[in-house]
This record gives sequence, C-alpha cells and structure tokens, in this order.
Amino acid sequence: MKEKVVLAYSGGLDTSFCAKYLSVEKNLEVYTAIANTGGFGAEELDDIEKRAYELGSAKHVTLDVTDTYYNKCIRYMVYGNVLRNNTYPISVSSERVFQAIAIIEYAKKIGAKYVAHGSTGAGNDQVRFDLTFEVLAPDIKILTPTRDLQLSRQAEIDYLKEHGVEADWSKMAYSINKGLWGTSIGGKETLTSEKTLPEEAYPSQLKEKGEKEISLDFVEGELKGVDGKKYFNTVDAIRALEDLAAPFAIGRDMHIGDTIIGIKGRVGFEAAAPMLIIKAHQMLEKHTLTKWQMYWKEQLANWYGMFLHEALYLDPVMRDIEKFLENTQETVTGKVIIKLKPYHYVLVGIESDNDLMKSDFGEYGEMNKAWTSEDVKGFTKILGTSLKIYNSVNKKY
Repeated sequence: MKEKVVLAYSGGLDTSFCAKYLSVEKNLEVYTAIANTGGFGAEELDDIEKRAYELGSAKHVTLDVTDTYYNKCIRYMVYGNVLRNNTYPISVSSERVFQAIAIIEYAKKIGAKYVAHGSTGAGNDQVRFDLTFEVLAPDIKILTPTRDLQLSRQAEIDYLKEHGVEADWSKMAYSINKGLWGTSIGGKETLTSEKTLPEEAYPSQLKEKGEKEISLDFVEGELKGVDGKKYFNTVDAIRALEDLAAPFAIGRDMHIGDTIIGIKGRVGFEAAAPMLIIKAHQMLEKHTLTKWQMYWKEQLANWYGMFLHEALYLDPVMRDIEKFLENTQETVTGKVIIKLKPYHYVLVGIESDNDLMKSDFGEYGEMNKAWTSEDVKGFTKILGTSLKIYNSVNKKY
C-alpha cells in the first residue's frame, strides 16, 4: 500500500503542482485538504475539490476554521488595532498557523506519514507551516516539493502541462490568497521596488462611484452591527461590511516589510472590512480609553502582531497579551460613523455612553469648568520643577 501524505491544498499553482508531483514522482497516496479561513464560498470550494480529484487526489476534505480563526486571533488583532508596519492588517500571516493546525490534526487523524505544503524557499509561509507542523506533530515528516526543487511558476506550469493538466494558466499570473481578514496579491510587480499592481490584479473591482455613509456598532470591542443591522456572530458582520465596502475599492495598499528569513518582502493586498474595522475601533478607543490604556495597549499589540507575523502564535506569552487586550475592551462600546468614497473613506465621528469627552469638566480650547486659572498656574509651576532644576544646573538653553 502507498504511504499517505496530507497536502495543504489551496487550488493554486504551487499546490496543484505538489499534488501531481507527490503522486507521480514520489508514488504517495495524496490526501488534499483545504483549511478555509473564510475566504472561499461554496461554489469556489466545489471547484477546488473538483480540481483536486482531477490532479489525482485520493481524498479531498474542506476543513472550516473560520470561527476558530476569528475567536482565537482576529478579535485580538482588532482589540490591538494591529497593523504591520502601520499598513498591513496581517491577513495571510495570521491565518496560516490556523490552517497549519487544522492540516496537521487531520494528518494525525488519518495516520499519514507525511504532510506537505507548497511554499517556496523565499517566503514567510514555509516557516509558519514548518514550525506549526514540527511543534504539534514532530513524528510526521514534512515534504516541500516547490521549495526543494526551487521551481519558477513557469516551470510548474510546464510540468502540469506535460502531465495532461488543463487549466486557464493566464489566471495564475498572480498568486492570490484570500481569507476573512483580507486578500494578498503577489505578482511580477511585487518583486520590484518601483512598480505597483495593475487595477485588474485586484479581485474586487471599483463599482461604486458615489458616497455612502454607514455606521459600525461595537460592543466591548467586537463588531456587532453594520449600517443599522445587528449581528450575533461577528464573522457575519465582517462579511456584511466587506460586501458594502469592497465595491468602493477601499483597503488597497502595498505592504513592504522584513520577512522571518531576513530579506525584505513586498506584497499587495486588499482588506476593505479589516481596515475599516481597525480604524473605526481605534477611533472609538480614543474616546473611551485613558491615555495610559492606549499607550500600553499599543506597545503590547505591536509585539502581538510581530509574533503573529513571525510564526510564534503558539508561544504562551501570546495568551498573556490576549488577556490584557481583552481586559481593555470593557468600555469600548458605541457607534462609529464612516463615509465611504471610491478608493478611500472618512471617519466622521462616534456616539458612546462611555465617551470621555465630558463637557462637565471642560471643552477643549474653549472653556474650563472643573478647575480655575489659579489651579492651572500652580499645576504648571510644579510640573516644571524638574525642568527648572536641570536647566539651572546644565545651562544648555
């Protein structure tokens, strides 16, 4: 009997090549498994399953980890307003570990000797998959044909053609990874420093030409309402917002950052709902949290995002940071008004019972109500004491 290998399968070029290669060249019984993190609809999943069997898969399964991904990761990224290099909502980076966990659990369940993925040797995903597999199942061997053979995309296409695989190869000019928390796009332009992605490379196209004002309702930091409609499941709320905002081509950008392996990496992305949620949530926090809550949350959230990006989700310190972030959300409840426009948006304002802009104490730049002018004079004098001492002694100014 042939030995079993579970392939983390997406239906893209790299994993299609791996499915055929592992069957033909390695004589393995290939089990393909797609771990869906919210990026695929039922029709897409059916097409992916059909393609897997056409490539020779012995069995194909869909492992839906969308709710797990939200509850164990996305909501903490929202609590922390996490943006890698102040740009990227860590879309693909964050979902990979949950896909890897689902794949390796399935491999253990069916008694597979091997687990495989289609990552190249020059990206972050190879580390994310390898590390998760090694930590959770050190006895299962990892196979990585694309990485080991150092193949170009054209070489993979040529191999599949030689083995009778028919496909629309023009659609594979760009590597697209789609999940609940955004879509990444890689192509020839992202391999350069001076070029950007063409309009047609983005899965979502501009369809709305006017303006639309919407509202987002948060309850203790979680999105629970979109444009007046309430949602029990935040995953449904995120999808509803994506449907509203994607036609405005909002949330597009190019992320440039340091990879886990030490080189610079560049990738395009679109993330309409994630960008709106993070920025709206951050604005609500500015009104409902204290200065030091905001400050320390920002410090820890930066580490949380970096650890997520660099495949260290399984480190127990992440659970400690999550507890802190969750605790800060007790008062982050209210409505945020946003105006959507083609390619951009405007944060209009917020409504919250927990708004700390209480006019009982004072109106910024206008009127002081909770203190006198003499109070301010004394406060400023005491505040300046240490500065007076330093400058008196050192006479630098």
